Amino acid sequence: MKASDLFVKALEAEGVEYVFGIPGEENLDLLNSLKDSQIQVIVTRHEQAAGFMAATYGRLTGMAGVCMSTLGPGATNLVTAAAYAQLGAMPMVMITGQKPVKTNRQGQFQIVDVVDMMRPITKYTCQIHSGHNIPARIREAFRSAKTERPGASHLELPEDIAREESDSPVIQQGMHRRPLAEDKAVRNAVEMIQRAKRPLIMIGAGANRKTAGKMLRQFIDKTGIPFFTTQMGKGVVDERHHLYLGCAALSDNDFVHCAIRNTDLIINVGHDVVEKPPFFMEQDGFKVIHINFTNASVDPVYFPQADVVGDIANSIYQIKERIERQDTWNFDCFMEAKRQIDKNLLEGTNDGRFPMYPQRVVADIRKVMPDDGMITLDNGIYKIWFARNYLAYQHNTILLDNALATMGAGLPSAIAAKLVYPERRVMAICGDGGFMMNSQEMDTAVRLKLDLVVVVLNDNAFGMIKWKQANMGFEDYGLDLNNADFVMYAQSYGAKGHRIHKADDLIPTLEGCFEDGGVHLVEIPMDYSENNQILNHDIKELSQAVSEQIKTLL
Repeated sequence: MKASDLFVKALEAEGVEYVFGIPGEENLDLLNSLKDSQIQVIVTRHEQAAGFMAATYGRLTGMAGVCMSTLGPGATNLVTAAAYAQLGAMPMVMITGQKPVKTNRQGQFQIVDVVDMMRPITKYTCQIHSGHNIPARIREAFRSAKTERPGASHLELPEDIAREESDSPVIQQGMHRRPLAEDKAVRNAVEMIQRAKRPLIMIGAGANRKTAGKMLRQFIDKTGIPFFTTQMGKGVVDERHHLYLGCAALSDNDFVHCAIRNTDLIINVGHDVVEKPPFFMEQDGFKVIHINFTNASVDPVYFPQADVVGDIANSIYQIKERIERQDTWNFDCFMEAKRQIDKNLLEGTNDGRFPMYPQRVVADIRKVMPDDGMITLDNGIYKIWFARNYLAYQHNTILLDNALATMGAGLPSAIAAKLVYPERRVMAICGDGGFMMNSQEMDTAVRLKLDLVVVVLNDNAFGMIKWKQANMGFEDYGLDLNNADFVMYAQSYGAKGHRIHKADDLIPTLEGCFEDGGVHLVEIPMDYSENNQILNHDIKELSQAVSEQIKTLL
């Protein structure tokens, strides 16, 4: 069998549905072998976008998403996506081509050491030296990508190896169970929780699994312990729950930190230090129980006093079965914090000013998205507003990146989400800066005949950095943009374009786009002028006042 055919057979044995990417000269053999496969090749307009799609597929399914590029510049374009998957714990396998390794007659043309380049940002990277090794290399790449903590793997298939003949059999997937936490660690966690006076649950990215969410809901209902989330833990438990306190979208000085400052024990389920800190630990402050698939990584602001390492869902189940609600627990201060949080989240939701303010945009988008509707966010200042103000009702219904926090991922992630869940409403939410980094994938969405709404929040600037610039006391300089006409831009790809002209138009416009079907772009002119005052000053002052108020309840 030709080695490239064997390669595809091995991909099929791994359950691969899609290969995202841009083929080049060096992987035409592989492309030709894929032609007769059940695997669908989705040609993108940039390799980085292909990597984002593959990573998002992995994030949503738990199966490794696959992307492909040629050598040299094609492979270097995958680097950001590799880091995105690796830091965000999304299983992904990258396949890159290479010149012949035995009889190359082109010198160093286009050649970089891709394997070594990928080594710091992958769990596994390897050049295939023989067609006979293909099954084992593919099995190991997929095993590594999916094993906790998930991440990126990379295989380089040289052109001459792809043309070899091989009679090696495909290696089938085996049954692999996650390790379970040891009994002693579970008993210690139960004792710590029952001794605490004001325990608090935090839900992070690692818990964003269906079974873990189910166990957490049962644990919360049984114990009555309030909970909050990190940005990437949103939706694991329905955020309409009466014990939900909010999202730690900021690291400190937000309303949710009024509760955090008054706890004596945080039960951390699924968070690790790769995600931006949701709180800062201090030596004489609250204690933390780290419940995750892997051991805690200690740093100056995160040093848990106990670990429960193993399958998260099973760990929560074991703790839930052993724990009893304690009469000594007192959550009055947490519930007062919740009242202030809920009150704050309502502010600005009916703001009729135009250009639109972020609080109104978030509230209106929440109204048009059903319980299982999915929004995929690019990276920008609006991400903080959505993390704080947008209530997620199911896990993985708000896809944002708080690990690498890269721009350019919103639209490609939405395309992958729609492929995985074609029956759901899916909306990409991008800033004008992030959208233009992979806006060419509008063509991919149109070519795939997707029903997709792309919202572009346009402030003609790099708004996140402007916010930071103002916070640091610098003058406004160097961050303004001149954008294309986004409506005409969408139309040039065969999509439909819309521009909002007053705040009350947003909901009917979005509803009309979903009802019409096809690819729609909706441009929303934005006013972020209050970001610095609200996020850097007002919230800090108000939350400190609330903290003083709830001290009387301790």
